[in-house]
Amino acid sequence: MFYRPEEGHGLPHNPLNAIVAPRPIGWISTRGTLGDNLAPYSFFNAVAYEPPQVMFASTAAKEDRGDTKDTVAQLREHGVFCVNVVEEAMCDAMNVTSGPWEAGRDEFEMAGLEKAECESIDCPRVARAPAALECKVVQIVRLPGEANYVTFGEVVGVHLRDDCLVDGLFDVTTFHPLARLGYRDYTVVRDKFTLKRPGE
Repeated sequence: MFYRPEEGHGLPHNPLNAIVAPRPIGWISTRGTLGDNLAPYSFFNAVAYEPPQVMFASTAAKEDRGDTKDTVAQLREHGVFCVNVVEEAMCDAMNVTSGPWEAGRDEFEMAGLEKAECESIDCPRVARAPAALECKVVQIVRLPGEANYVTFGEVVGVHLRDDCLVDGLFDVTTFHPLARLGYRDYTVVRDKFTLKRPGE
């Protein structure tokens, strides 16, 4: 099968998400004039080491936020955010925070999540997340499309849960990160293996 996106694929659902998978989930927390917000984004990744930087993309809009969703609206106001890592045990809570809730609704409370304050930015974070990255917005880039925005942030603070450190390494098998597949499908990281690059 071959198709051109502008001509449509003829399938029941868009296969793009399923092709680019699994994808890490950035559980983004923000603070704004309407309060605290928490929402998951699977168009997310780390993009640089020095200085450390991450990105996530928001690709939809809500009527009460104009051309975007709560997260990007609050970034425009406040300029900081926190990326919370989602573990398997937080799957249901993460799903609750993915809803199209009205602006000003506190998803931490809705999902029954303990909130903690960040150290270097004025922003909430998920207290029991395996890791959390405190970020300052570097740039918000508008992409083609009605509501496509990519936010780049510099990591200015890092929280690591103590039980996720094994022999000085952050070990994903201690908490099993959740990842997004296509459609409504997810997966969990349970296994890992090590490869040495040529020349190492």
